[in-house]
Amino acid sequence: MAARPGATLTAEGADFAIHAPDAGLVELCLYDGDTVTRRLPMDRDGKLHRLSVAGLAEGQRYGLRAHGVYDPARGLWFDPAKLLVDPHATELDRPFRHDPRLCTFGAETGDIVPRAILRQHPQTKPGSPLFRPGGLIYEVAVKPFTRLHPDIPEAIRGTVAALAHPAVIAHLKRLHVSAIELMPVTAWFDERHLPPLGLANGWGYNPVALMALDPRLCPGGVQELRSTVAALRAEGIGTILDLVFNHTGESDRHGATLSLRGLDNLSAYRHLPGDPATLVNDTGCGNTLACGEPFIRQLIVDCLRHFVLSTGVDGFRFDLAPILFRVGEGFDAAGETARVLLSDPVLHDRVLIAEPWDIGPGGYQLGNFPNRFLEWNDRARDTLRRVWRGDRGMTGALATVLAGSSDVFAPTGQEARGVTFLAAHDGFTLLDLVSHDHKHNEANGEENRDGHNENLSWNNGTEGATDRPEVIASRRRDVKALLSTLFATRGTIMLTAGDEGGRSQQGNNNAYAQDNALTWLDWDRQDTELTAHTAFLASLRSRFDVFQQTSFWPGDGDAVEWLHPDGMAMRPDLWENPEETGLAMILRTADRSTGQMVRLAVLINRAPQSRHFTIAGTWQELAPDAGPAISGGLLLSAREVRFLVCA
Repeated sequence: MAARPGATLTAEGADFAIHAPDAGLVELCLYDGDTVTRRLPMDRDGKLHRLSVAGLAEGQRYGLRAHGVYDPARGLWFDPAKLLVDPHATELDRPFRHDPRLCTFGAETGDIVPRAILRQHPQTKPGSPLFRPGGLIYEVAVKPFTRLHPDIPEAIRGTVAALAHPAVIAHLKRLHVSAIELMPVTAWFDERHLPPLGLANGWGYNPVALMALDPRLCPGGVQELRSTVAALRAEGIGTILDLVFNHTGESDRHGATLSLRGLDNLSAYRHLPGDPATLVNDTGCGNTLACGEPFIRQLIVDCLRHFVLSTGVDGFRFDLAPILFRVGEGFDAAGETARVLLSDPVLHDRVLIAEPWDIGPGGYQLGNFPNRFLEWNDRARDTLRRVWRGDRGMTGALATVLAGSSDVFAPTGQEARGVTFLAAHDGFTLLDLVSHDHKHNEANGEENRDGHNENLSWNNGTEGATDRPEVIASRRRDVKALLSTLFATRGTIMLTAGDEGGRSQQGNNNAYAQDNALTWLDWDRQDTELTAHTAFLASLRSRFDVFQQTSFWPGDGDAVEWLHPDGMAMRPDLWENPEETGLAMILRTADRSTGQMVRLAVLINRAPQSRHFTIAGTWQELAPDAGPAISGGLLLSAREVRFLVCA
């Protein structure tokens, strides 16, 4: 019989084990298509309910019904009218569909909740991860990225399989992408306020079955993801899965009963001490998974192991990651959950990336995760936005970010563990950042109350879309400068798909509910000049290894020099000058194209007017249209970044 929760195929049939310690009875419901063929009572074995069924084969559909006390005031939600999904299910026969009956006790839900499909996934010893810290992560929402791609066959647009298409791979290789980071591809449920507004969740950050791929994005199940990972890997591109272990789509006490709530609400979710009726909401999504509970901790580890062994992914990004290490009101990055994750023999070499904040007490933990973790560095993001917005006194902060944010990560280690980015799925797109002073989320149906109010953005003289050539040119110039600074940053960087070509969401900075043309990438309207500039930057980053290194520079000045535009070494008074808008970073680095050590200059002019930079020696500009060698210095245009090399 199965040792752990879930379903396991055997030579005789299948073993089932379901964690439901307070249920009086759990029934296994077997289906032929939409028709239930048998309802079988399971046997209690401690906290588990077990059953072996002979004659079952791969592809069998099943669901669960749990009997017991229904008393939400005591945290008990047992309702045999609710068809429940096995929390360890790895494939589903259809997506979840929202229906108000899900919130009503005794209302039958068997016609609108998916069934788990019994599968035996091949498992292999995965190869070493292709992605290494210091590379470029490309954040991808599967459907928006591929839905309108003209070269992808219509039948697979919007699916994981589309990512393996030669046109997509060619684009990724042009940008020298080290790994794609897939926004959630596991099964999710629409927030209950969206269907009445005619909206749908297009991001997937509202999961139900944590191990099951969503049939809308991955209709071919685990094999589709496995094949796509292998195709990308063959081209030298890794795959990182963005997973949500902080809450589920069962939401608050008025939400649906779909899986964990109907089996073990008290253990699965955190509740106020002494008040099992009140869910802790450190996520802002209605509930918080109790990651410190042994059952949930094991579910998380089983999920990660499943994706590594069955699909070969390089690693994982954890949404609202402090919740993984929540203990009561505190944060314990050295506790049992961290120990289990970091010591697991399957996971020991996988990439682990934390979004290092939630909205609970002490929820901002940037720099405090275990050294194995990379961390989304929003402090660097905000610094780079302020730099190019034109804020005063940013020279020192800019240099710190370019050097890998030692102010954040040096206190806990010797590596730049940040993931530096300018924009992500949550917030303005990169073009919208330079096109809007304010968010414009009216389409979300919440009267523009949702989303962040402070985006450190600017509109270049006109709010939103415009036909004015001078404004369009200014915005393109600013996006180029932002991208140039990002790609010149030491350590791991991240770019959100489409930002390289000026995608826009018309100022919507919380577009999770816009599964439509607002978020779907229109490949025919991508800015080819911006895309070419990004590809050029990516080629430089690939050519000079100094950018991809993650160790902090020594303080002797041999690895990096910081110069004033006048050519002198930066002094304290120059660093502290609030009006300074220029900086030169001179790096000693290997040039992979020649195998020689060279000096590489990154010249940054933030001023709204052109400025001459003095730089001793003879230099060759690195640019697609570079001219002859330069001696003594050169003139930078307003708000521009230039790259030069000297043998």
